Amino acid sequence: MFFASDNWAGAHPNIVAGLSANADGFSTAYGDGALDQAVYRRFSEIFEREVAVFFVATGTAANSLSLTAYNKPGGISFAHRESHVIEDECGAPEYFSGGSRLHAIDGALGKIDPHNLERSIGRFAPEIVHWGRPMAVSITQSTEVGTIYGLNDIAAISAIAKKHSVPLHMDGARFANALVALDTTPAEMTWKRGVDILSFGGTKNGCWCAEAIVLFDLDRAKELAFLRKRAAQLFSKSRFVAAQFEAYFKDGLWLDTARHANAMAARLAAAIEDSATAKLAWLPQANEVFAVIKKGEAEKLQAAGAAFYDWHRPHGFDGHIGEDELLYRFVTSFATTADEVDRFGQLIAG
Repeated sequence: MFFASDNWAGAHPNIVAGLSANADGFSTAYGDGALDQAVYRRFSEIFEREVAVFFVATGTAANSLSLTAYNKPGGISFAHRESHVIEDECGAPEYFSGGSRLHAIDGALGKIDPHNLERSIGRFAPEIVHWGRPMAVSITQSTEVGTIYGLNDIAAISAIAKKHSVPLHMDGARFANALVALDTTPAEMTWKRGVDILSFGGTKNGCWCAEAIVLFDLDRAKELAFLRKRAAQLFSKSRFVAAQFEAYFKDGLWLDTARHANAMAARLAAAIEDSATAKLAWLPQANEVFAVIKKGEAEKLQAAGAAFYDWHRPHGFDGHIGEDELLYRFVTSFATTADEVDRFGQLIAG
């Protein structure tokens, strides 16, 4: 019963087969091989326009280089207070950009509140040298607490970013989970709503190690190529990242794995709602589920083989957590089975 993280899951068999199929022979290195080029074209097809694609090793690299692509002296990027770029990147965005800052924005359950964003950006007049100046806005889709920005939400935040002449970045570590939950297209969830640059994640959704920066602002592509090299993120044998993405996209595998993960999260949430020993904190929208459980009960569940983590109370959560209780996070993946969920449901049935 592995609900600790979708990072715990292995690689989908189709991804493994794709790697094996491309293990022999020779191919041009550093992203210039035939398979690399084919995958770049596939990204453009998926997003319904020409895009520039840069493979990187991790989501941290994707997020950090995406923001660094728009770096400027005194630059400030705006993100939700509990976003991954602020809480879980160990200062990497600031490091790669050589000293830019991240400014935290409040909003309920992981989502930036547009009014708070407008107020915060407005504090930093770009002509006042002492304060620093707006550089970018970053949103996480789906968020760190499993919620999703709707298409109108993205458009509203983009409008504020454009008003202040800064780009909009999307951290899409769980991009596919949000996409299938909204039942929309990659184009509609990104550039058609004003997204300029995307961290496109595959690792959490069945890949072995495949992340990419998708750049809709093609004028930045040449500069980003140098930034990636300087950051030690240019793979020599990049065909092995391309092979993963080729298999990931084939026959809609990436959408199927995301749908499965989301369905398992909904199944898990239903089991928690029926439980006598756990309370669902809020309804999941993607593949992360949050529950309030007594500490002693949680320890018993973990001793019985269930893997999950305790979590901090997110901004905007007004549910009750008793002194003997904690908030816990459960994450489902392409590898989660209905049997795992049902066994866990039996343990919490009471």
